[in-house]
Amino acid sequence: MRNHLRFAAYLSVAVAVSSSFAGPREDLLKAVELDTGHQVKALLQQSVDPNLRDDQGQVPLFLALRAESYKAAAELLNDPRTDVDLANASGETPLMMAALRGNLEWAQRLLDRGAKLNRDGWTPLHYAASGGEPKLVRLLLERGAVIDAKSPNGTTPLMMAARYGAIDSADLLRERGADLALRNERGLNAADFAAGAGRDTLVQRLQTR
Repeated sequence: MRNHLRFAAYLSVAVAVSSSFAGPREDLLKAVELDTGHQVKALLQQSVDPNLRDDQGQVPLFLALRAESYKAAAELLNDPRTDVDLANASGETPLMMAALRGNLEWAQRLLDRGAKLNRDGWTPLHYAASGGEPKLVRLLLERGAVIDAKSPNGTTPLMMAARYGAIDSADLLRERGADLALRNERGLNAADFAAGAGRDTLVQRLQTR
C-alpha cells in the first residue's frame, strides 16, 4: 500500500512537470486540435498570442478551419488580436481554407471580419473554384473577387473549376464573364483543363470561337 501511494505521488508530480514544459503555444494548438473552445477562450484571456505558429508554420485559425474545429475557430475569431489574413508557410489564409472546404458560413464570417478577397498569387476564389460548392464561388464574386485572378503559374479560377471543382462553378464563372482564352504558363486554357478531367460537355462550353 505504501509503495502504491508513493507511485501515485510520483505520477502526479511527473504529470505536473510534463505539463509545465508544454507551454502556452502547445496548449493552444492542442486545444484547437481537440476543439475545446472553452480552453481556447481561457488561454486567449491569459494573453496567449492567437497568431502564433506551429513548427510547420501553420496558424491557429487556419488549423481550426482545416480540422473543422469550429468552437475553437469561433473563439479565435472573436479575439480582436487575431489576424484573419495571416497566411501559413504555404501562403494560405483562413479564408482560403474555408473556401476550399465550401464552408459558406465561415467564409461569410471571415469576410465580415475583414478578410481580404484578393491577393497576389493563389486567391480564395481559386480555392473555392476547386471545391464542390458553387454558392461559395458566387459569394466571393458578389463580394468583389477578381474573376480572372492568376496564380504564380498563370492558372485562373475557371481553370481550377474546369478540372477539379463543381461543373456548376465552372459554368457560373463562364456566365459571369471569365476569360475563356486565357492560358497558363504551360499553354493550357480552361477547356484544356476540362478535357484533362474527361468533362467533354464542359469542354464544348469552354471552347473559344
